[in-house]
Amino acid sequence: MKAIVQDRYGPPDTLTLAEVDTPVPGPGEVLVRVEAAALNAYDWHAMRGDPRLARLAMGRSRPRARIRGRDFAGRVAAVGADVRQVRPGDAVFGDLGEANGAFAEYVCVPETLVAAQPANLTPQQAAALPLAGITALLGLRDAGRVRPGQRVLVNGASGGVGTLAVQLATVLGATVTGVCSTRNVDLVRSLGADHVVDYTRGDFTRDAGRHDVVLDLVGNRSLTALRRALTPTGTLVLSGGGVYGGGSLVGPVWLIARGRLLAPFVRHRIVTLAAAPGRQHLDTLRAYAEAGRLTPVIDRTYPLHEVPRAIRYLEGEHARAKVVITV
Repeated sequence: MKAIVQDRYGPPDTLTLAEVDTPVPGPGEVLVRVEAAALNAYDWHAMRGDPRLARLAMGRSRPRARIRGRDFAGRVAAVGADVRQVRPGDAVFGDLGEANGAFAEYVCVPETLVAAQPANLTPQQAAALPLAGITALLGLRDAGRVRPGQRVLVNGASGGVGTLAVQLATVLGATVTGVCSTRNVDLVRSLGADHVVDYTRGDFTRDAGRHDVVLDLVGNRSLTALRRALTPTGTLVLSGGGVYGGGSLVGPVWLIARGRLLAPFVRHRIVTLAAAPGRQHLDTLRAYAEAGRLTPVIDRTYPLHEVPRAIRYLEGEHARAKVVITV
């Protein structure tokens, strides 16, 4: 099969299209014929080994996972022993987690990490949901504990996670403020945001009032500034993926680490978010999508052999919403 592989850390040019062996599903695994895969900030972090501290988990000298990509949608081609929930021919979507491997014609995945695709979405839209959708869901519903009537601010509202977070916050009954650049104001408003702050013209930490929950998806503000946007007992959820800035030792991890250190000493709840894939979360996203309450927004699509070009577009801070690969 064809796949996008990487044998050393570096820029998009280190990614190549190659022939590799088609995986064989073991017990509890399913083989999926990939129809679409989606890019996330995670992909360029893993590609570059950035921040360098993360290489302790990803591989010190080169990536442990040779094939890039996490999010996918496609049809089950075969199943291993003991698989009970899916069968060949089923349309599924999922997130491979740190195992990676979605930028390929086939992917082998544990049955517990796939779910039925939303019936009303295309494979490209379904592939755009898993990691970004789970991050938004856990950030707002679980970490943020958003309740009807609360005021929620999403910093990074036009990104892959942000466009879904704005919609989910609305579903949860919140009054939503989205922060984005000038060109994305209309997009964020169309997703249900009650208020939109153009960060090129104003400072949301000073000018947008106080909020019960702030979901920070960018990591470009200090903890002091972010806390200014909260009510006295508000919640700050940190999940900043950032953009590539030439390489770093700790990247957004430093802001998250400081948040953890400060949390016990302030009235604000400061929560750091690590989204883990799972079928139960995928089922929730599917239910929202099929009810017409959650629709992924796709910025651009690229064929499999143009993954390097797609990641270059994503990491340069030009992308909005989701970038999707067709296979």
